[in-house]
Amino acid sequence: MQTTIKSQVTFTGVGLHSGRPVRMTIHPASAEYGIWFRRSDLDGDNLIPARWDAVVPSKLCTLIANRSGASVSTIEHVMAALAGCGVTNALVEVDGPEVPILDGSAQPFVKGILARGLRELAVPVRALRILKPVEVRNGQAWARLEPADMLEIDFTIDFVEPAIGRQEKALNMSNGAFVRELCDSRTFCRQDDVERMQANGLALGGTYENAVVFDDDKVLSPGGLRHEDEAVRHKMLDALGDLALAGAPILGKYTSQRGGHALTNKLLRALFADPFAYRLVDVAEGITGGKLPGVGVRRTDVPVLA
Repeated sequence: MQTTIKSQVTFTGVGLHSGRPVRMTIHPASAEYGIWFRRSDLDGDNLIPARWDAVVPSKLCTLIANRSGASVSTIEHVMAALAGCGVTNALVEVDGPEVPILDGSAQPFVKGILARGLRELAVPVRALRILKPVEVRNGQAWARLEPADMLEIDFTIDFVEPAIGRQEKALNMSNGAFVRELCDSRTFCRQDDVERMQANGLALGGTYENAVVFDDDKVLSPGGLRHEDEAVRHKMLDALGDLALAGAPILGKYTSQRGGHALTNKLLRALFADPFAYRLVDVAEGITGGKLPGVGVRRTDVPVLA
């Protein structure tokens, strides 16, 4: 069944790029509503659909905008949390142009959502079943969707920094794997990237507390890594959030090498440009329903941080 949260939950923090305080509240929504964002600081047309065709080019994050120009950025972590917890309908209200970065992962959002609990709605979930492979490339980076019984994510990254290097990970995303395996993995960057971004007015809210910062063979963030392969896990987290912009859970395998936000959106655009590449299906209870991310997730599944 489609789901929403039982009651609203609020998060406060700073925007990663502006460094300004921001308040975000996730509200329950009715069946068939989908996921929408609302800019509470704007008058007029301030509703923005969380959809692939609302994505506009942006550096370092996923940004969506409506036809009137109202926009909200850095939505990928909260979108991953909603998808990973199985929330299909919600209104996300933000009082500024960015979602709060919090600790740089999706875990605070997951904890807040699961603390409120989910409410089933008497309407079947509709999922996108991938019928044939679709692939996009950009230089050495590529991403592909192909048929599979459930959502699988297979990601490879390759960095020259010894502290990151080449990392590969594959996960079947059913039965709460996102919450257990990925949600606590933080965004990451290199020290020279931080200096360059801040010199250009970006990442002004970035700190060692809300990102993993690497410098050659060192991890500069206090406490080190939460996982030895935290970097590739975070890339998978981002991918789930960006894939959630398809507007429905995906039944298929996503594979990417050196991919990112822009490439995943390019892949969704290629998918929807080919009507023979997918089919929208009602997901029945039982075996098929149990293959969706978020089904059976419990608050105790959230990793406990040291």
